[in-house]
Amino acid sequence: MNLLKELKYAESHEWVKVEGNKAYIGITDYAQGHLGEVVYVELPEVDATVEAGSQFVVLESVKAASDVYAPISGTVVEINENLIDNPGLINESPYESWFVVIEMTNPSEVDNLLSADDYEKLYA
Repeated sequence: MNLLKELKYAESHEWVKVEGNKAYIGITDYAQGHLGEVVYVELPEVDATVEAGSQFVVLESVKAASDVYAPISGTVVEINENLIDNPGLINESPYESWFVVIEMTNPSEVDNLLSADDYEKLYA
């Protein structure tokens, strides 16, 4: 399992990269491996408000459709439009293929996420 130590992880297999008050969010290498080839991604609109724990992205793979849950609360300030035309990037480079950038409304929620070591203990 490939994990990046500088990221935070949710038990539901999302990763979070924090830069100031903004958070980049994607899915883990473990998650993309279990999904199989991703063929479609549905991203939220810019300016959408998301709550931690709520579904905010839909992925479709050759195996099934899967919901992605927001690991933190905030407002979507940017979406990765490259994924709309090329969803396979999620499989090729899951830690570079972020879905959205969220401006966090409650940055302390990051403290509830797992370290790479803790995530690995759960899923290795």
